[in-house]
Amino acid sequence: MPAKETPAARIERLLGAGDSRGALAAADDFLRQSPNSFLARFGRARALVRLGFEAEAGRELDLASKLSPNDEHLLLVRGRYEFRNGRADEAIAMLERVARGRGPHAVEAAFSLLDAYHYAGRRDELAAMVRAGGVWARDARAPLHVARAAAAEDRERGIEAFLAIWRSTAPVVTRRYAGFEAAELLDRAARYREAFDLMTEVHRTTAPPSDTTSWLGPLAAQFEIFEKNASHFKPRCVAHAADIRTAFVVALPRSGTTLLEHMLDRHPAIGGIGEYTGLSAIRKQLAATTVWPQKPTLVSDGTFARLREEYLVGARAIMKSGAQWTFDKNLLAWSSLPEIAAMFPGAIGLAIDRDPRDNATSLYFSHLNVAANPWMGDLASIREIIQWQRKIVPRALEVLDIAHERMAYEDLVEDPARFAARCLERMGLPMDERVLNPEQGTRVAATLSHAQVRRPISRAAIGRWKNYAWAFDGAWDELVAMHDAARVASRASRG
Repeated sequence: MPAKETPAARIERLLGAGDSRGALAAADDFLRQSPNSFLARFGRARALVRLGFEAEAGRELDLASKLSPNDEHLLLVRGRYEFRNGRADEAIAMLERVARGRGPHAVEAAFSLLDAYHYAGRRDELAAMVRAGGVWARDARAPLHVARAAAAEDRERGIEAFLAIWRSTAPVVTRRYAGFEAAELLDRAARYREAFDLMTEVHRTTAPPSDTTSWLGPLAAQFEIFEKNASHFKPRCVAHAADIRTAFVVALPRSGTTLLEHMLDRHPAIGGIGEYTGLSAIRKQLAATTVWPQKPTLVSDGTFARLREEYLVGARAIMKSGAQWTFDKNLLAWSSLPEIAAMFPGAIGLAIDRDPRDNATSLYFSHLNVAANPWMGDLASIREIIQWQRKIVPRALEVLDIAHERMAYEDLVEDPARFAARCLERMGLPMDERVLNPEQGTRVAATLSHAQVRRPISRAAIGRWKNYAWAFDGAWDELVAMHDAARVASRASRG
C-alpha cells in the first residue's frame, strides 16, 4: 500500500505540476492544521509568487522568515522577490549566502545572483564570479553570463560570444536572450543592418507569430463602452484621508516609463513601486466576474472596495518609508483606465509618449515577455497597438475624468526640470531638485532600462529610428504627425 502523501509533499507536487492555485489551496489546508508550519507558510508564499500576487507573497515570506530565517530555499525565493522590487543590496546579500554554499539550491541562486549583478551594474562582481566558476558553470545557461562579463570588458568579444550562443544548440530561451544582447551590441557598434537582420531572425524563429487580435478586440470594446456611457465607470470607492495616494504611468513599454519612475522616486514624498502586480490582479479578478467591463454596475461596491484595499496593502508593503504617494509603473495602466477610474478616486495619470518610430524601434529590440506581448516581433503589429494607444488614452483620461499630466519623452529629457515640476504640481507636491538626478537613486531597475537609469538624463536615444529608416514607410506618417501635434499642445499648456 503506498504511503499517504504528506501535506508538504502535496504542495510540492502541485507546484511541480504547475498547479499554483491547487498548491495555494493545499497550503491553506495545511495552515489550518498547523498554523506555525514553515513548510505550509513557505508553500503558500511560493504559490502566491507564481500567481502574481506578489504583495501578499511578500507578507507570507516575512512570516516564513520568522519561522526559519536560514532556510536556503527561502533565501533564494526571497532574494528574487527583493530584487524584483528594486532592493538590490538586500537581494544580493541573500543570494550570495545560498550561491556560495553547497546546498541543493546553490546553482539556481548562482544564476539569480549573476542576473542581479548584471542588472544592478555591478560589473566587477559579475566578472569575479565568472572567473571563479563553480558548479553553475557546467549548466547550459552559463555561457550567457560568461558572454555578459566579456561584453562588459570588450564589446567586440561580447558580440562574438553572444552570436556563438545564438548559433548553438543551447535552450531556446538562452539563445533568444543571446540574440537580443548581440543585437544591442551591434546597434551600439553602428552595425545597424546586422543588428536589424539578427533581430528579425530572432523574432521569426523563437517567438509565436505576431498577434494583435487578443489586444485590439478588448480595446475596441472598452472604447465603445466608455464612449457611450462613461458614467458606468464613475468612482465606486471612497478615498480616506489616511490612504496613500496613487499615481499610474499611462504609457506603452519603452516610452520613458522607467526614467520617469526613477526621477519621481527621488522625491521624498513619492515611492516608486515598479511594475507592481496589483493592477494586473485587479484586472484578472474583475474579468472573472464575466460582467466587467460590459455591465460594470453589476459588480458590487464591496468587490471594488476589497480589490482596492488589497492593492493598497500590497503597495504599502513595497513603497519606501515616509512616502505619501506611490508611482505604479504597471504597463497595463493605459489599457486599464476604466478600472482605475472606478476604484481609485483622486488617482493621477502620468501619460508619457515617445516618437512612434523610436518607440517601435526600442520595442522591436527589447526582450519583453513574448507570451504577454505577442505583437512586439513585427513592426506593423507594433504600429497597430500604438495607434490604438494614442486613440484611447487621451479620450479615456478626458471622459473618465482622471486627473492627469501628458508629456512627450523628448520634452522630458530636453527640459526635465519643467516637466518634473508639472508632474509634482499635479500631485500637489513641491519641486525637489533631487528628481533631476535619477542616477543617484539607490533603487535598481529590474527592467530593460536598467543601464540607462544609472546614467544622467540624456537625449541620446532621441531619433534612434533613423538608424533603421528603411523599416519605416509612409504608414507611420499619421502617427508621427499626431505625436508632433501632441508635443506642441503639451509644451504650450500651463505656460
